[in-house]
Amino acid sequence: MVAGLLLTLHLQLVAALLAGLLVHELVHAVAPRISFGMRSSRARLMTVGLVAALVIGALVAVALLAVAFFRSEGASPANLLARMADIIDASRASLPEWIRMQLPEDTEAVRQMLVDWMREHAKDMQMLGRSVGVTLVHVLLGMVIGAMVCLREARGHDRATPLVEEVESRIAVLAHSFRSVVFAQVKISAVNTTLTALYLAVVLPLLGVHLPLTKTMIAVTFFAGLLPVVGNLISNTVIVIVSLSHAFATAMGSLVFLMVVHKLEYFLNARIVGQEIKASAWELLCAMLVMEAAFGLPGLVAAPIFYAYLKAELKTLDVL
Repeated sequence: MVAGLLLTLHLQLVAALLAGLLVHELVHAVAPRISFGMRSSRARLMTVGLVAALVIGALVAVALLAVAFFRSEGASPANLLARMADIIDASRASLPEWIRMQLPEDTEAVRQMLVDWMREHAKDMQMLGRSVGVTLVHVLLGMVIGAMVCLREARGHDRATPLVEEVESRIAVLAHSFRSVVFAQVKISAVNTTLTALYLAVVLPLLGVHLPLTKTMIAVTFFAGLLPVVGNLISNTVIVIVSLSHAFATAMGSLVFLMVVHKLEYFLNARIVGQEIKASAWELLCAMLVMEAAFGLPGLVAAPIFYAYLKAELKTLDVL
């Protein structure tokens, strides 16, 4: 199983694996007693099939709604980067000298830097576009496979061979580890987003500060917060730069607020995720550091899940 997980990282199939596990766990969360407790095999199959189709449809709908929302707000990645460049250029006069020295001269210089970078990495951008398309196909296939596994479980099966029993046992442990880590991360992201929304939409307006792209920043905070560590860096950068559109003091206030929130999130992470998988925060951080160094961003995303699985298996073997 460990070799299989490492092969998943090497073949860049993490997205498919996570998509399949997500559908599998959502189906079990939505219909544990409705279907799996039925005596009729046909009734279980029909119920699980319907629930699986609804889950896949709901996930696709959420993704499409998120894309539509960002487009309606004019906050596509290209537009957002352009707006941030304009804000930095407009706020140049209010910045300290040591910061101004590190910035391009004007918006046109920023755009020229982006154009030069894109020309230099044109082939990499083409490969990125292809990889995004392939990843989307992998995600859809992973969802279908997760639904098929649920259908097999609902149908029931004859006496399995020792190998099949061991594989099913390993998959059950992996699915439980996935549920523990991912659902905990969703809770953490929800708390982070709620606090950020209160700051951007309530506290700042009460102080007479009305920032642009408020809804976009809240949405970015939630979706980026689903990624450990790197997600916070993305959302924090956007919020601090947009805060510059009002004043440098506002940007510094936003930075202090985000630091306080993420200190709180650090303890929440240690409490929520740590309680779920019985691991300390330093263990998760070490696992994420090693996996990111070995496999890049996919390793960073998969590290908490794989580490939780490994630790659960070692506890089962009475090693820990």
